[in-house]
Amino acid sequence: MSHKSDIEIARDASKRPIQEIGAKLGIDADHLLPYGHDKAKVSQDFINSVQGNTDGKLILVTAINPTPAGEGKTTTTVGLGDGLNRIGKRAAVCIREASLGPCFGMKGGAAGGGYAQVVPMEEMNLHFTGDFHAITSAHNLLSAMIDNHIYWGNELGIDERRIVWRRVMDMNDRALRDVVVGLGGVPNGFSRQTGFDITVASEVMAILCLARDLGDLEKRLGDIIVAYTREREPIYARDIGADGAMTVLLKDAMQPNLVQTLENNPAFVHGGPFANIAHGCNSVIATTTALKLADYVVTEAGFGADLGAEKFMNIKCRKAGLAPDCVVLVATVRAMKMNGGVAKADLGAENVDAVNEGCANLGRHIGNLKQFGVPVVVAINHFVTDTDAEVQAVKDYVATQGSEAILCQHWAKGSEGTEELATRVAEIAESGVSQFAPLYRDDLSLFEKIERIATAIYRADEVLADKKIRDQLRQWEEAGFGHLPVCMAKTQYSFSTDPNLRGAPTGHSVPVREVRLSAGAGFVVVICGEIMTMPGLPRKPAALEIGLNDMGQIEGLF
Repeated sequence: MSHKSDIEIARDASKRPIQEIGAKLGIDADHLLPYGHDKAKVSQDFINSVQGNTDGKLILVTAINPTPAGEGKTTTTVGLGDGLNRIGKRAAVCIREASLGPCFGMKGGAAGGGYAQVVPMEEMNLHFTGDFHAITSAHNLLSAMIDNHIYWGNELGIDERRIVWRRVMDMNDRALRDVVVGLGGVPNGFSRQTGFDITVASEVMAILCLARDLGDLEKRLGDIIVAYTREREPIYARDIGADGAMTVLLKDAMQPNLVQTLENNPAFVHGGPFANIAHGCNSVIATTTALKLADYVVTEAGFGADLGAEKFMNIKCRKAGLAPDCVVLVATVRAMKMNGGVAKADLGAENVDAVNEGCANLGRHIGNLKQFGVPVVVAINHFVTDTDAEVQAVKDYVATQGSEAILCQHWAKGSEGTEELATRVAEIAESGVSQFAPLYRDDLSLFEKIERIATAIYRADEVLADKKIRDQLRQWEEAGFGHLPVCMAKTQYSFSTDPNLRGAPTGHSVPVREVRLSAGAGFVVVICGEIMTMPGLPRKPAALEIGLNDMGQIEGLF
């Protein structure tokens, strides 16, 4: 078996010209806008032309709560896409673009791993086709136009204490969380307190990922609430006159990016909201386009199923009229052991008791997903240190939960390692057993929606929110925003808001710290516990190991 690093495997890939990949989905070369030889955007004209096609089957890949042991959700998404193609199905993969923040922070790259990767790995993890730069620019154009409006006389009567639009950049930078702008006297405008979020948390990112076309995009950008007057009347981006120019900046970014897997199968990589502080899904336009072109579309939702899958179902599917035919829940023996209390250093030793102990986290995710009426299959992402007894323990446990677990070896073997999973997923999807429905109705109050997720998904006893937050939610309901879904911003490491509480905790509360209205995206962000919308870099960021080697190749991305 190979011991090459992910980046070495990616570098050795025999990539096909992107026109050949497009041809697999019936996309003519004229409708591909190439960025180099191995990536292209799919034209809006072509997307419009296939709207009459029947939709393929939609497979969602999600996971247990992430542990330092790693779960391999993207790797499994790619492996399953390749596996479906291997068994003769026309399948495409839909994943998100990587943010530079975690790339140089904790996580490194995000394009799969081993022999289940999407390439070109380096470009995907760095600037790719410039979508995130476009989102950052559009967001900050609006920020600049707000301050400029106030400087030139504030015709709209914006209350400077009630500007809710912040600034963004695509890097983990804790020093920018709270800043004062406009220092230096009259020529620099009025000084006020504001802050930066990371680009992936921007409402512009969410809008790009939820908009159906450029018209819808422009309307949603105009709907962004940027500030309030002294009378508490909302000021929209269209009042500032920024929606047209923002749309122009996002015109190309709106078109999905097509790349390929190591096995030369099509992959759409588009959009990139984090699932802990945003809605965590690939763009609606990429997913819906893929469904018009392929018989099977495998897409992932970020972090654990308590975050990514919940938002995929309650926000993305609700907004886009989608319904998954099957859900694949990724787990590893190593992660089960960590949930069972084993330290990372000791994960190599066989410990069936710890596996059994840690399975409670997996069981809760299975139960949660079933509440949406969707069939669930567990994919055990195989590591070389896993023993047969440990794998069997997971399979036996999953059987007691009314589901089934299948061992997957795509990391080492590519599509050969996911044949069994692909065959089973195809059977389930074709059988039409999915009875998908979101977890809550549109007409519940905003606070009831928060409680529904907290009790049904996190299994918390209560939601803690002070009067100021409850009043704010009520005001939004009175203003006509009560029908919106909620986007919970919380730690990805636990069902609770305490990142150290592993397993399947009960008896905890969900404290709500802040709520933000994303009227353009069409949801209310609920910030819980200590979660930050601008992450910081760790003590030893991944950036320390990233550089060019003597041959001019990138090293240290993983």
